[in-house]
Amino acid sequence: MPDNVIALLPELILTVTGVLIMLIEAGLSAGTNRKPLGWLAILGTVAAAGASCYQYTLGPLTAFNGTIRIDAFSVFFHLLIAAIVAVTLLGSLDYFDGHAAHAGEYYVLVLFGAVGMMFMTSSVELLMVFIGLEISSISTYIMAGFRKSQASASESSIKYFLLGSFATAFFLYGIALAFGATGSTSIAAIAAGLGSTSTPVMAFLALAMMIVGLGFKVSAAPFHVWTPDVYQGAPAPVVGLMSTAPKAAAFAVLLRVTFSGFPAMQHRWSLLLWLLAALSMTIGNLGALKQTDVKRMLAYSSIAHAGYLLAAFTALPQTGIAAACFYTAAYAAMNVGAFAVITQVGGYDESLRTVEDYQGLASRRPILSALFALFLLSLIGIPFTGGFFGKFYVFTSALEAGHPWLGVIGLLNSGVACFYYLRLLGSVYASPAEQEDASPAAGAVRVAQVSSPAGLGLALAAAATLLLGVFPGRVLRLAAAAGSSLGAATNSVASGPSSRAQTRIALTDSRQ
Repeated sequence: MPDNVIALLPELILTVTGVLIMLIEAGLSAGTNRKPLGWLAILGTVAAAGASCYQYTLGPLTAFNGTIRIDAFSVFFHLLIAAIVAVTLLGSLDYFDGHAAHAGEYYVLVLFGAVGMMFMTSSVELLMVFIGLEISSISTYIMAGFRKSQASASESSIKYFLLGSFATAFFLYGIALAFGATGSTSIAAIAAGLGSTSTPVMAFLALAMMIVGLGFKVSAAPFHVWTPDVYQGAPAPVVGLMSTAPKAAAFAVLLRVTFSGFPAMQHRWSLLLWLLAALSMTIGNLGALKQTDVKRMLAYSSIAHAGYLLAAFTALPQTGIAAACFYTAAYAAMNVGAFAVITQVGGYDESLRTVEDYQGLASRRPILSALFALFLLSLIGIPFTGGFFGKFYVFTSALEAGHPWLGVIGLLNSGVACFYYLRLLGSVYASPAEQEDASPAAGAVRVAQVSSPAGLGLALAAAATLLLGVFPGRVLRLAAAAGSSLGAATNSVASGPSSRAQTRIALTDSRQ
């Protein structure tokens, strides 16, 4: 199989699956159940994950004239994105029953969005990153307004599109400045050109512009203003997806750009990201304290968690990259699980929206409430959950790099976060009598039975949350391998055709 095909095998599988779903749906009548199309999308996602595992066995590989690199770093994020997409699709199979005849389009958009996200994580050329970013963004813009009958959904989509386009312009202008300063848009060539550039100020301005564009995607303050409104208006399963998978892809790009593209300027950009981390943690947690809408609360929570993850960028390269990779996986497991519960509780019409609406949920659905409690406790950072070990790893890395105050700010913000997470958890476990007194409308709400696919998705998210907190060793080793491969990526890509020849030799040896 040619190297170019192997390098894009997961993306090709997802693309073919999406096109096949579109062709099949075109022949279905309006009243036909679209659930089999969802199962086909899940099958394609699993196949893409299998292709990523196959890539990992072959070792590092460069393709398309050195613009795509497949290594432990890209494979780590490919598998993470595939896992998020699979859990999201499992929780969405029954979401559109009786409400939308265009569910097949939703499955296609999820797959095409995943194509863009995976493309971003394996690209080592900034223009290729931009292409992947646009593919991912267009899909999520549409999915944010998928409930077309509701005004809040249309508002969510328009705000996301307008502000997203504005942020993308910053990223693109940063690419142009990087080319002007170093003469290339290749991440490896930029790193090599920083030592001889006559315009270092322009080079740093280029990096700052790209951080602004990516900061929007990861909901980092002060580029977070879109997050609460978009999360509130978008469908719950879409929010679960967009709060995890696009963030993972954007953080992967930010890791490549900073640690591989601008390593000579780490003393400058680490200070900038230190400020963004502290600002995101503080604004996110303080903003969440005032929220009564659960989705808006978790939107501010995602801003705070972006700050926790940005703290890893201030650490030394090896520990910082590994800590960021691990925390991304832990956050994805607990956050996509939390929104999967919200999807099952509220349904398509999202009948339960506020904290008061969740009162007494445990008396009606004890297992669903227990899973929700697990995800919320992990978001707090309670021991034996993925959230605890992720925060421990990130803050330890920052402390080892000589940033004690950032660790102190992170710990104080973790304490503040307990208030709003535990307030929601206390409402879930309120007694029925207390529920009737406090919120009469809540008692009339009946939570639908959880389907088998949704139950499987919730079980996978819960198992990942627990395993990352109790047995994190395997994921830690994968994260460490990702960090090591990212550190070696610059030299291997910069060497051009000779590197590709060596890759083919290694590929031949591994097959033998």
